[in-house]
Amino acid sequence: MPEITRIGQLFAARRLQLGLTQQLLADLSGVSRYSVQALEYATGSVKLASLVEIAEVLGLRLGVTTADDAGPAPA
Repeated sequence: MPEITRIGQLFAARRLQLGLTQQLLADLSGVSRYSVQALEYATGSVKLASLVEIAEVLGLRLGVTTADDAGPAPA
């Protein structure tokens, strides 16, 4: 599974866990509903600033690792 798809699924699962609609998450994050949809369905593109805002509302933390630190890519 591509990394962007996995990230989108993680964000969608967290949104649902918190009982938020895409629109409410967008409103709380200060982004468009289209940005939330693009992230969750791995379509289009999402600005890094929007990704950070969405993650913050969801209580998620973004991180960057080197390929060596991350280990093998998930299948």
